[in-house]
Amino acid sequence: MREQQFVSFLLDRHLLGIDIQLVREIIRNVDFTPVARAPQGIRGLLNLRGQIITVLDLGPSLGLPPRELGPASRCLILKSPEDVIPLVEAGLVDEVPAGEPVGILVDAISDVIRPGEQGVDLPPANANGIDADHLRGVVRLDGRLLLVLGLKRLVEDGLGLRVPALAD
Repeated sequence: MREQQFVSFLLDRHLLGIDIQLVREIIRNVDFTPVARAPQGIRGLLNLRGQIITVLDLGPSLGLPPRELGPASRCLILKSPEDVIPLVEAGLVDEVPAGEPVGILVDAISDVIRPGEQGVDLPPANANGIDADHLRGVVRLDGRLLLVLGLKRLVEDGLGLRVPALAD
């Protein structure tokens, strides 16, 4: 069985993580071109060695303010669905991020987290203000929680692919 590993990063005061197998690369250059009239979660487009990448800000979907770029800001480039499907078929990951090539804008990169024997716990209904619908689990660290994100819904929300449910 494969040892789970998560790339951890900061959004505001939250320590978040995603499965390392879903990340293609992390780039320092977050120089993207804004897109007029784009959904709130889309910050712009990035030309990465000739490939156009949509840069997402997960803040609005998570109930956080939009990211402000700073010297520690980074962009996590996710693997394409075509790259992830063989990992799902091999049982290495259990979700395929939606749609097109995307990058996630983060405030800072932290460490690679290996939960080890303690594993990943089920997420509570509300973890530090973030709805459990966006979480796959939590990892207890010394004095802190790593909130493991579920990317499929977040990417769909960021790209404006999901229609919000109507209130009754």
